[in-house]
Amino acid sequence: MSKDLPQQPQESEEVDLGQLFKMIGNMFDRVFSFIGSVLNKLFLSFVWIVFFIKKHIIKIIIAGIIGYFYGFFKQNKGEPLYRSTTVIKQNYDTGENLYRAIDYYNELIAEGDSVTLGKVLSIDSSKAASLIQLEVESVITENDKLKSFDSYTKELDSVVASTVTFENFIKNSKEYHYPVQRIIMKANEKDIFGTVVSKIVDKIVSTDYFRTEQKKDLDELDRLEKSILTSLEASQDLQTVYKKVLQTTTEKTSGSQTSIRIDNTEDKSVTKEFELYNKDIELRRELVTIQRRKEDKQFIIEIVSSQENQGTIDNSRELLGKPVNVKTYFAIILMLLASIILLTLHSIKFLEQYKRQI
Repeated sequence: MSKDLPQQPQESEEVDLGQLFKMIGNMFDRVFSFIGSVLNKLFLSFVWIVFFIKKHIIKIIIAGIIGYFYGFFKQNKGEPLYRSTTVIKQNYDTGENLYRAIDYYNELIAEGDSVTLGKVLSIDSSKAASLIQLEVESVITENDKLKSFDSYTKELDSVVASTVTFENFIKNSKEYHYPVQRIIMKANEKDIFGTVVSKIVDKIVSTDYFRTEQKKDLDELDRLEKSILTSLEASQDLQTVYKKVLQTTTEKTSGSQTSIRIDNTEDKSVTKEFELYNKDIELRRELVTIQRRKEDKQFIIEIVSSQENQGTIDNSRELLGKPVNVKTYFAIILMLLASIILLTLHSIKFLEQYKRQI
């Protein structure tokens, strides 16, 4: 009996391992069974959709044809839709104000409140009523983004800059931070765009905050310009003195037959004059830079390019974020609408089969 006792734990371990492998096998069976059922249902759904389209393909095509001709009629006989684009350059941080203003104007357009919109933009309410939509977007390339990132990291401490990635920089940047913006306007009248964009810009640049900041910048640049001009005048006077010293030294040297010069006073004068000349060049370069900065600061917002006061007919509609022709747009919309209606009717008919069982 003592010999049989040690064999019991071994048999127990074999039973436990067998149950474990059985559980693992059952688990894999359930997983593969679940995957198989999902694939089977997907296949049946695909087959059902194919037969559904086959059954109703004529109706869907007819709906598409009707939509196409409706788009054709709307394009040729309906009220025209005009589109205009204006590119502006922001010399101050006006982007957030611009985006908020555009959102506010769009809210008034959506509400049909042309009276308030006309008052805000200082235009006639009938002109305001013709506005359909206003959009604003940044105009920037990947190279511009890289330049902005490079400028941003140079302003940071080297330790902090090493932790900032380009992806995080772009992710945390707002569209309105970029200086060049594009304003897109749509309306039923083609001769109001120039007036509207001018009013939008004037509304922002008339803000007291930006006016004050502009005055501060221009005053600072004026003071810096005067300081540099004063330095240039002083430099010119010093150069005149050095020239006189050189001339006097030269006359003394040429007037005597023998001249022994112990120190290098003449060489020092030439060196000083050359240093002043180089300094003058640097100061004049600074003057050019200041003048350019003053020209930029003269305008809070500049209109870079626009279609002036005339818009062009817009025959496109946006579908899934992409512009499509108005005829194609209505054809696709009616085909989708017809498919949804037919699918709904088919689902109701299918559910009615279980009505008696409820």
